[in-house]
Amino acid sequence: MNTKTTSSDTTARDLCLSIAANWHQVEQRLDSTLGALRGISFAEYRLLQALADAPDAQASRVDLARAVRLTPSGITRALRPLEKLGIVNTVKSERDARLSLAKLTATGKQVVTEASQIVSETMTSMLVRSQATLPTLQKLGKLLEQIAS
Repeated sequence: MNTKTTSSDTTARDLCLSIAANWHQVEQRLDSTLGALRGISFAEYRLLQALADAPDAQASRVDLARAVRLTPSGITRALRPLEKLGIVNTVKSERDARLSLAKLTATGKQVVTEASQIVSETMTSMLVRSQATLPTLQKLGKLLEQIAS
């Protein structure tokens, strides 16, 4: 096993750690703001937004899992508290009675709308402070997509 570390290895490692640490700070800020104002986490917001984006605001757990990159069982666990809050409910598929779908309720649609505004305002505030330009951020987003694929 080669234990010699090159400067490119160190740079790649440091980049990975920096991305993770900085994203964690962004996510914590979003969690804190969403939690205080809407009572949901950023992870729950991502799930609800994926559901809102689905046709008729309903989707199977497998489709939601793909959209937010969780397992179907992770989606089931994440949906339980949202169902108790009346944000999501479970309905049977009209095409296949064996298939249950998560469906955004009217309350859920309102939560997503308000939470989306909170996310936009929080991110705008963070970006203004960073003095990042939109073209730079768009390039960064594309670069991160390339790295992740």
